[in-house]
Amino acid sequence: MVFRAAVCFTFLATSATSVVAGELATAVALGEALFFETALSANGTQSCASCHDPNAGFVDPRREADGAFSRGDDGVSLGTRHAPSAAYAALSPAFHRNDEGDWVGGQFWDGRAADLAAQAGGPILNPIELGLTSEAEAVARLAENADYVAAFDAIYGVDIPQDAAGGFAALTAALATFEQSAEFQPFDSKYDRFLRGEIDLSPEEELGRLLFFSEQFTNCNQCHQLQRSAIDPAEPFTDFRYHNIGVPANLVARRENGVDANWVDNGLLDNPLVDDPGARGAFKTPTLRNVAVTAPYMHNGVFQDLRTVVAFYNKYNSNAPSAQINPETNAPWGAPPVPETIATEELTHGPALDARRIDALVAFLRTLTDARYE
Repeated sequence: MVFRAAVCFTFLATSATSVVAGELATAVALGEALFFETALSANGTQSCASCHDPNAGFVDPRREADGAFSRGDDGVSLGTRHAPSAAYAALSPAFHRNDEGDWVGGQFWDGRAADLAAQAGGPILNPIELGLTSEAEAVARLAENADYVAAFDAIYGVDIPQDAAGGFAALTAALATFEQSAEFQPFDSKYDRFLRGEIDLSPEEELGRLLFFSEQFTNCNQCHQLQRSAIDPAEPFTDFRYHNIGVPANLVARRENGVDANWVDNGLLDNPLVDDPGARGAFKTPTLRNVAVTAPYMHNGVFQDLRTVVAFYNKYNSNAPSAQINPETNAPWGAPPVPETIATEELTHGPALDARRIDALVAFLRTLTDARYE
């Protein structure tokens, strides 16, 4: 499949992309058209692709609030969390509690959407994102296009001019189907080619790989490895669980969005299914695939550089005064917003890393970049 981005993304700020009925013969094709459909925003200026641009690792390439948050369709609103990449999101299981009692899966940083379909409908109806007021409004806009009417009827058996609820369910299902396609999870990075024996890693990348999967020198794979084998060809590089790692507040971004500097994001505790105070301040572990091209980092976009992220983790294992300084600000890292729930056991592990090993880990993480972004 070839993305419609070359056509659709060009016109995101003008009008909804016209579609030809013959191009919408499958749920994937319909979902692709809807992914770029600006009619699904209040002012007709944005689509899903605005914040999840396929040419930018499925994140927002626009720089608002120091690159942290996406501006809504109204041209003014800014949220409080960085839009995560939609790439490989389909690998996340439905939100649930595992046998150990840990919350796992779901979508968004707090898992409040059980699955991809539930996530797809959220931004459309969020007043500070795409900004439509109801499911009926979203479906009515699509019903103005005869090609959509025909496609929804043929694929889902839904008459969208007459069935708003069924139409919205089909809309989110189509978007989810598109996001489950291979275009979102190609597994064709340098690391994947290395696993297939097609290329070799550089000495620095190989050192980083060994450090990443080491249980002696780092603890990276404690949260960023799902499969039991370090050579699994479909490793998502996330355990899909929730952890509080003490990420400091993004005060620069808060000056942009007007949120008080003392406000604390509750993270997982904001999920309506979660009432455990121990979940406060925990956020879903993101995939590390494409991490080199999807800055800024963390749930609030507080870090701009990938090396800064590795240095931040290293601060928990180093007593060196320099390790306690954020290299981007030349100031201390900042206090953790919810200190009582920090995942101390996972974070304090192994010896401190010297500059060479930090650089090696960054070099390995860069090998997780999909071929199209290399």
